[in-house]
Amino acid sequence: MFKNLFKKRNEVDLYAPCSGKIIALENVSDPVFNQKMMGEGIAIIPAAPKIVAPFNGRVVQIPETNHAVGLNDEHNNEVLLHIGLETVGLNGEGFKARVQTGDYVETGEILMELDLDYLQKNAKDIITPIVITNNEKQLQLTDASEAIISETVIMTLSDK
Repeated sequence: MFKNLFKKRNEVDLYAPCSGKIIALENVSDPVFNQKMMGEGIAIIPAAPKIVAPFNGRVVQIPETNHAVGLNDEHNNEVLLHIGLETVGLNGEGFKARVQTGDYVETGEILMELDLDYLQKNAKDIITPIVITNNEKQLQLTDASEAIISETVIMTLSDK
């Protein structure tokens, strides 16, 4: 009856993977994200050409097109960083992966470098959804409107 009363809650802070304007996921123009089909989260319009790890964890997926990065942490939180909308069709142009699937990364480590000029001209949108794909946790989103790379806590995940 009391076994969970004194249990330590596992909390994980996700730091901004890029600097830029924070947007509610509901305001992303793609229904896969705004209807939360992939999961709950937040989005950032990148203002600089780097995407970094939002927490310590392992890279579990980078598609051949380099338009996204999947990460997993020690608490089994799965996070998808999807760089831009409809960027799969760019076939990797505008993206330079700095890590590989299987790599262990620490908060702030560069995952991807972007050619923002190219992406702004050729992608539908450069907005970058950050989504928890296995949302089994309680999620607290930031109410900040601007993100500073590796400084702004954009989400906190904790046991329910």
